[in-house]
Amino acid sequence: MKTKDIFFYSLGIVVIIGYFAILGIKVYKGNDPTSESLMIGSLIGAFGTVVGYFYGSSSSSAKKDETISNIVQQNNTPQ
Repeated sequence: MKTKDIFFYSLGIVVIIGYFAILGIKVYKGNDPTSESLMIGSLIGAFGTVVGYFYGSSSSSAKKDETISNIVQQNNTPQ
């Protein structure tokens, strides 16, 4: 696994855990409108981005790019 992949997976895990932790805290404490709303909105946006990347079209696009790269490398190796 590449270092870049480890970083993306780690960041994704942190965002997902953070999302559910903040959601759980807000449900437990109740909904009070404070400056935390901006942080929660940003976290929800990041959560959507992570889910979209790993399960949406970005994931299949990344797999397609990797497949094309492998084909190009195979065709460029001297035989």
